[in-house]
Amino acid sequence: MLQKGPRPIILCGPSGSGKSTLIKLLFNEYPDKFGFSVSHTTRQPRPGEEHGKHYYFTTKEVMQEQIDRGEFLETAVFSNNMYGTSKKAVEDVQKSGKICILDIETEGVKQIKKSSLNPLFIFIKPPSIQELEKRLVGRKTETNDSMQRRLSSAKAEIEFGETPGNFDLVVINDNIDKAYEKLRDFIMKESSQQIQ
Repeated sequence: MLQKGPRPIILCGPSGSGKSTLIKLLFNEYPDKFGFSVSHTTRQPRPGEEHGKHYYFTTKEVMQEQIDRGEFLETAVFSNNMYGTSKKAVEDVQKSGKICILDIETEGVKQIKKSSLNPLFIFIKPPSIQELEKRLVGRKTETNDSMQRRLSSAKAEIEFGETPGNFDLVVINDNIDKAYEKLRDFIMKESSQQIQ
């Protein structure tokens, strides 16, 4: 793995915590300073998704061969589909001179902690499970079953996020502007690259 330049940044948190919104704000304010690590998946593309931009779409066979060759930093299986972050996806961002941002689940964080990547780990926490449920309901994308699974999973993720030593920073997203300011200030302070 490339270790030149600033450390990659991993954002982790339950679905509905606001990770995507915070990442979008960061990219909008600093379009030339950050690059997003594009994950691999074996699921089919959704309407509007592009190969190489939203995901690298692949097959289970090909991805398993790549995993067996040690080409991935972390992998997971959700709803019978494989997902993962390849070493090359992170290296591509680093080679472009940008700070690599990764959006990863807690299981992936555990795997990356065992790698040589040495990123900054940031956990995005919803203000409460009740607020998280409200946000997920507001998306209108969840069935009752999937909602219960997400909330159950969120409780375990929050517990992992609150465990001392697991993350360099925990941001409680109860106000998007305040949460973004805390996230941005931490990244600017920690980043070895001067961001203008």
